[in-house]
Amino acid sequence: MDAQNGSYIIYSSRQFLNTLDTELFRNARMSPSSLRYFGIGLENGNYTVTLQFAEFDFPDGQSWKSTGRRVFDIYVQGVRKEQNFDIRKTAGGKSYTAVRKQYIVPVTKNFLEIHLFWAGKGTCCIPTQGYYGPAISALSATPNFTPTVRNAAAKKNGSKTGMIVGVIVGLAVLGLVAFAAIFVWRQKKRKLSLEQEELYSIVGRPNVLSYGELRSATDNFSPDNLLGQGGYGSVYKGKLTDGRFVAVKQLSEKSHQGKREFATEIETISRVQHRNLVKLYGCCLEGNKPLLVYEYLENGSLDHALFGKGKSSLDWPTRFEICLGVARGLSYLHEESSIRVVHRDIKASNILLDANLNPKISDFGLAKLYDDQKTHVSTKVAGTFGYLAPEYAMRGHMTEKIDVFAFGVVVLETLAGRPNYSTKDENKVYIFEWVWELYEDNRPLDVVDPRLEEFDSEEVLRAIKVALLCTQGSPHQRPPMSRVVAMLTGDVEAPDVVTKPSYITEWQIKGGNTSYMSTDVSGQSSSAPRPNSSTSQTSSPFLSSVIDEGR
Repeated sequence: MDAQNGSYIIYSSRQFLNTLDTELFRNARMSPSSLRYFGIGLENGNYTVTLQFAEFDFPDGQSWKSTGRRVFDIYVQGVRKEQNFDIRKTAGGKSYTAVRKQYIVPVTKNFLEIHLFWAGKGTCCIPTQGYYGPAISALSATPNFTPTVRNAAAKKNGSKTGMIVGVIVGLAVLGLVAFAAIFVWRQKKRKLSLEQEELYSIVGRPNVLSYGELRSATDNFSPDNLLGQGGYGSVYKGKLTDGRFVAVKQLSEKSHQGKREFATEIETISRVQHRNLVKLYGCCLEGNKPLLVYEYLENGSLDHALFGKGKSSLDWPTRFEICLGVARGLSYLHEESSIRVVHRDIKASNILLDANLNPKISDFGLAKLYDDQKTHVSTKVAGTFGYLAPEYAMRGHMTEKIDVFAFGVVVLETLAGRPNYSTKDENKVYIFEWVWELYEDNRPLDVVDPRLEEFDSEEVLRAIKVALLCTQGSPHQRPPMSRVVAMLTGDVEAPDVVTKPSYITEWQIKGGNTSYMSTDVSGQSSSAPRPNSSTSQTSSPFLSSVIDEGR
């Protein structure tokens, strides 16, 4: 409950025990949740950090007000020094008694951080209206070494007049420099504030974390915590002060994903909640590298599990549940959420797996909100070749059916345990042609990954039919995702697919080679290898019109 006067300073006129300077403890700074102090520009070395506390919000004696508790954690330089620290309990159960805590801490990079964090274990029944987070009366940091920077003593011999003139001139110059610095700083701050307000106006005000907290969580964005890299930037594993593991997405300064895409990702994922969509914990808008903070998913991406260097042997029930989970997530985005969302970049690398191998759709930087009243939206093409629907790649016509097409590709990759383009076997270069050849020869089960010794043939055949329906050339021939879910679960029968897409026939007529399967729109290599330039041909007319929106 907010304090009546809205102040973060509390006062007391009482005398304090266990101290010779009672005046020092008569006021204290407090916060409902977190207090953070920074020492900037300090000389590197070991310092003695002294923190002084005294509880006076809860009086001694047997009364309702005396039942309150103030419990918080103390972090210095990102290291927890005290857990569940209770000022009054440390003082022997007495209020108005000074408590001192001292720590020897290293200062590196000329930076010191002291963080008092409410751990959620304090009073549950507030005695009086006010704040019951961390509180502190005084703090200091004293170097345990002789500083190398000292004030130079004025020379005894010299002209007093010259010294006065020098001081005046120096002060004048310093004043001008300070004025200029303040002016530049205010302009930059104003510009940054306007930029942040612009982002806030787009996405509202999500849970904003400080850059310092995320830097500490990722060990200063250590390479040891790097989970992956792409055209957008890098993703790091981190651990917040409350113990949660997170994935911190750091947008690169060179990334083509601008503020609008960054804001879109925050806005979209903040407004949709589903067990098969990755959760957004918060963001950081400080500096030139905006950060997104997601839940950490232990088993990485689906493409890594299926055909990465450390690929795992996913059994058939797990693969089927992954396909079904992704279908449910897309069905929610297209038909069930309060806003209609087209993801635009469904692919194996954007499907993450949690500890139980449940799939979660991630990376909403290219997502578009879709109007039910429009048949389609014309937009610049963005995404990854090999997953792009023909009408989208050729004309930029965007409907939810482009996600359906990409989902069909992911299902085929999951069934076969291989990317949609591969040079390992000349007869199986493109997964579409290979699967259709087997399907027309009545050998559809030959698609299944050889590593799967056991599988449910009925489920596999059902998944193949669904994938072939989803990758039809015309968007009108592709089913909505709700029907895809029903067909996969067996609630609706999956029909036999009799129409081979025209784009496959076109490849075969023109020689069967195309770069469609292997090139990322952003110019980044996809998980599939790129064909040799001496043998690759662009044989599909809708490829030449594809343009790079920036990824």
